[in-house]
Amino acid sequence: MTAIYLPCLDHQPLSQFPSPDSALTSPQGLLAYGGDLLPERLISAYQQGIFPWFSEEDPILWWSPDPRAVLPIDAFHLSRSMQRFLRNCPYQVTLNHDFRAVIEGCAITHHEGTWITEDVTTAWCELAATGRAHSLEVWLGNELVGGIYGMALGGIFCGESMFSRQPNASKLALFQLCRHFSAYGGKLIDCQILNPHTRSLGAREISRQQFLTQLTELQKQIIPPECWVKKRLF
Repeated sequence: MTAIYLPCLDHQPLSQFPSPDSALTSPQGLLAYGGDLLPERLISAYQQGIFPWFSEEDPILWWSPDPRAVLPIDAFHLSRSMQRFLRNCPYQVTLNHDFRAVIEGCAITHHEGTWITEDVTTAWCELAATGRAHSLEVWLGNELVGGIYGMALGGIFCGESMFSRQPNASKLALFQLCRHFSAYGGKLIDCQILNPHTRSLGAREISRQQFLTQLTELQKQIIPPECWVKKRLF
């Protein structure tokens, strides 16, 4: 059996990652392990097209899959049923009102076994406190019924996870994210790995190299700071 070498990030500078091109093909996109979830390392990872994804019993695993799932904002698919739903929608949508509640909602709602550990929650809440991470909350009255969170890098929003406790709640969160981000010049949502839900909403796969090229360009885009000011969106 051929041994597989996987770089360890322990004791490495926070900004130092292997090239995404060196990621394994099986499992697809696995790039490195170890290190930590300090805000500086997370920001550097996402700037390089890399993200952490691991189970609680695993070390921190870092990924850069090929292909990569993306949603061009102008390609969001608003179905006829969703259009009808929006005409009498009972939900309200807010921006950056309760980041911790959204990430905890994602952790609880995912049935496949969550990778959103307490350490992940703490790390992302630290990013949100510095204005680097953002959430959209979907409310039914005073109850949080859905949401999405991720990191903004110029004209790209790196979507990390979303959840829904009521019909169409996560669809509404993503739709409002696209609509709001687009109004300020945003171009692309990084969905990481394609699934049937995001595919139905317009996400598609592109090669890793295409993604990295777009990521490099979109990070240069200046998005007005008021884009991410706490507010009600819908």
